[in-house]
Amino acid sequence: MKSKLMLKLLLVLGILAGAIWLSFSKPTKLGLDLKGGVYVVLEAVPEQGQSLDKDAMGRLIEVLDRRINGLGVAESSVQMAGDNRVIIELPGVDNTEDAVKMVGKTALLEFKLKQEDGSLGETLLTGGSLKKADVSYDNLGRPQIQFEMTPEGAREFAKITRENIGRQLAITLDGEVQTAPVINGEIPSGSGVITGNYTVEEAKATATLLNAGALPVKAEIAEIRTVGASLGDESIAQSKQAGMLAIVLIWLFMILFYRLPGIVADIALVFFGFITFGVLNFIDATLTLPGIAGLILSAGMAVDANVIIFERIKEELQFGNTIRNAINSGFNKGFVAIFDSNITTLIITIILFTFGTGPVKGFAVTLTIGTLGSMFTAITITKVLLLNFVEIFGFTKPSLFGVKGKKEEAK
Repeated sequence: MKSKLMLKLLLVLGILAGAIWLSFSKPTKLGLDLKGGVYVVLEAVPEQGQSLDKDAMGRLIEVLDRRINGLGVAESSVQMAGDNRVIIELPGVDNTEDAVKMVGKTALLEFKLKQEDGSLGETLLTGGSLKKADVSYDNLGRPQIQFEMTPEGAREFAKITRENIGRQLAITLDGEVQTAPVINGEIPSGSGVITGNYTVEEAKATATLLNAGALPVKAEIAEIRTVGASLGDESIAQSKQAGMLAIVLIWLFMILFYRLPGIVADIALVFFGFITFGVLNFIDATLTLPGIAGLILSAGMAVDANVIIFERIKEELQFGNTIRNAINSGFNKGFVAIFDSNITTLIITIILFTFGTGPVKGFAVTLTIGTLGSMFTAITITKVLLLNFVEIFGFTKPSLFGVKGKKEEAK
């Protein structure tokens, strides 16, 4: 009996060690409301003859997501809201104007022949045939954009250059001519450069836009909101104060009402905290202010599960049961009620995650992980710790379990 309990205790301590390592292995990702940054709402506006359906919105989100990744913004979020809106969150972004320009720009690349009168002919090739674009430098060290076509685009590009030797091929971006070199011969490789008076930053931004592709539908900025980092710091500080106050009140309540089991529940609550943060870090979850609320709420649920179990233990002791039997019976009887209540919570979090946006999803994720963590700590860890306290230290007086007027029971 003792050996089995010790093995379980060692396993529990191993879980704690792993959870602590995961919690501090890397910095926790912070959301827009905690880190500060830019909040943008784009509204899709289809042009005449253009349909706006789920596929079009899906392509829009895909292109925007590639652009945001090209900006190198960590913990960014691009998600659909309603039928025709996209919410973009850019935590930690300082230069809001450049970020918004990058998000909303069309980046339409076109190849057209220049006519004798200086006008441009019809579009012969678009950026849809582009494989990739990178920043390179000419012989004088000036930045330029080097591009490479897809195999199909390369064949079309070779045909265009073969049939139009001696003419100027204008390369336009969003309708503006970037360069118009004379075609001296066929270019079978499907690669070339776009020159212009680019700065390094402009060349990188343009290459990023070309790699991401043009927006499939026109998108207008419906709302822009900036969140200062100082507001995020204040929110974190207030959340810490609220969390610490909640934990202290929970600890005091559990000790006053349940004595020894209350102390064990308080220790298990520490396990719960590290396990939850460890899992959040492991899955690279982004912590938001509603997410912190979800964690505090799940901590209360963890204690609530212990309250159900401890009340069952007290009932068993009042019926004259032994300490060990009362503990085992209390956990067995309390499990059904705990399982049912947590399942209903998980159903709600799944609905919130499926239909919610931004902070609502963050709340759903943290509450889900917290709920699962609370079940594990309440049902498994608390039981192992409590049985080890009884076995190792011989705590068998019913009064230590909050039961008054009972004599010491046999082990």
